[in-house]
Amino acid sequence: MRIGADYRKNGDCTFAVWAPDRERVKLRILAPEKRIVPMEKADRGYWRITLHGVSPGLLYSFGLDDTMERPDPASHFQPQGVHGPSQVIDQQAFVWQDADWCGLPLSQMIIYELHVGAFTPAGTFAAIMPRLPALKDLGVNALELMPVAQFPGRRNWGYDGVYPFAVHNSYGSPDDLKRLVNACHAEGMAVILDVVYNHLGPEGNYLADFGPYFTDKYKTPWGAAINFDDAFSDEVRHFFIENALYWFNDFHIDALRLDAVHAIIDRSATPFLQELAGKTREFSKATGRDFLLIAESDLNDVTLIKPRQFGGYGLHAQWCDDFHHSLHVLLTGERQGYYLDFGKTRQLAEALCQGYVYAGDYSLYRKRRHGNSSKGRPACQFVVAAQNHDQVGNRMLGERLTQLIDFEALKIAAAAVILSPFIPLLFMGEEYGEENPFQYFVDHADPHLVAAVRKGRGEEFAAFAWQGECPDPQDPRTFLRSKIAWEKRNTERHSILLAFYQELIRLRKTTAVLSRPDKDRLQVKAWEDEKVIALRRWDERKQGAALCLFNFGRVDACLSLAPFIEQRIWSKQVDSAEEKWGGPGTLLAAKLDTAKPTTLRACSVSVHTESE
Repeated sequence: MRIGADYRKNGDCTFAVWAPDRERVKLRILAPEKRIVPMEKADRGYWRITLHGVSPGLLYSFGLDDTMERPDPASHFQPQGVHGPSQVIDQQAFVWQDADWCGLPLSQMIIYELHVGAFTPAGTFAAIMPRLPALKDLGVNALELMPVAQFPGRRNWGYDGVYPFAVHNSYGSPDDLKRLVNACHAEGMAVILDVVYNHLGPEGNYLADFGPYFTDKYKTPWGAAINFDDAFSDEVRHFFIENALYWFNDFHIDALRLDAVHAIIDRSATPFLQELAGKTREFSKATGRDFLLIAESDLNDVTLIKPRQFGGYGLHAQWCDDFHHSLHVLLTGERQGYYLDFGKTRQLAEALCQGYVYAGDYSLYRKRRHGNSSKGRPACQFVVAAQNHDQVGNRMLGERLTQLIDFEALKIAAAAVILSPFIPLLFMGEEYGEENPFQYFVDHADPHLVAAVRKGRGEEFAAFAWQGECPDPQDPRTFLRSKIAWEKRNTERHSILLAFYQELIRLRKTTAVLSRPDKDRLQVKAWEDEKVIALRRWDERKQGAALCLFNFGRVDACLSLAPFIEQRIWSKQVDSAEEKWGGPGTLLAAKLDTAKPTTLRACSVSVHTESE
């Protein structure tokens, strides 16, 4: 059963809403004319009515037991915001031009994450489209949008959304998002959408007025948990599964990034995430192309990404925090909060080999053992980053790496991610060294809620002991500071860094041994004292080998690679120390002989391929 307003070309529109505890539910038409239509109660607590002669744009709400009037929980558009009426949308009217688009395998993705409101001055779907050619020229081929579901006000990260089916009205219309997806597919780019199934925001959240969407059995950082395993949970699951299929079917979204799945509490025999993965597979089979689910989780639990036949949930991939944390601490030296568990060169080496660093090991930060082994999971199931919205925006001041490390270290960060055996993700602006922060911003109308958000943000940073004053999330200037300065990409060192990113992505795409995510054909060696890592990757099908040398240290390092590398002569492909990349000058010859001592520039990275 499709929920919400299901409009058909002949002018028929079926309205369906789940309200199991209500005695009466009425459809209230608000425009173009006003009228009230009683709805018919169906099985399992649903109410339905089909109207004839409906035109797209009709505004409506639901009357519940003659005591309250609420927007549609499955509204497709909220033109007047979270408290206003819902609008009927003709989802079939858009003329798609992506019939030849077959999707992009996860193993080939190079992901670019952006916030719609902060990516351009206008902050709309339409404003993104002129920048797609530049992103394609950079080499990325998958655009990841932070949540676009309707949230209160005009500015928000998107994780306070309260209408999961409605695109946010200040970003544009549903058709505007479809135009963006259509344009991405025309450029050969997949689209990933961030969705939030672990909670809803507080303002404009009327789900509880309709039925038991939430349960008091569990608590989350955001309040009552969504009801995935208590009484009536079947229909709550249906609501969110329909949402996932809605984005796949009506908007041609290629993949969903599932926010903070560790906050989905579900003790049923068939967990919601496993059911969602199964329904996604069924939809993929029915449509003839693969749709993907990528989880965010801090549990280090491969159950999420194991196939169902091996006792897992069957999600396709997950974000890998351990990789980020290992890299971040080596680059910055920070050891506060969860960074307490990191700081060793060997930990990044372990992340490069397996994905997880903590696989049942004792965590000082958590004061307990953490995680299980990711050894058996393929490399294409791990998405890695040096920066993303969480790791930048959840710093008190929202500093990017540009503000924390020098230019030479920025190049190492880029190479570690792009040349890793995993799926690389870039955060908007990092490719040219964006200097504007990305800070947390909201636009709530309730002053008590604003005060609570301010207090909560301050408490969140206690474990990090960061200095300074936390920016006011409600202040519009916090949002404006977070917009990227796109024009800088063509100036001074910004353009050099951009060219360096382009070259790394080109190497990844054109060097066979680097183009395939693969944990099985690699070897990593860490020199702890020197803070050097050597990563060797090869292909048993005789398609060559590659050697990446990372010096995270602040002094030149002279070491012997001979015990580690059998192949003697390697051709240098890129060296961050070279002057053309803004470096101090290389110490490496065009042909590297690993039988001799090798000296690496301080804070540098080089890439070499097997030489005949």
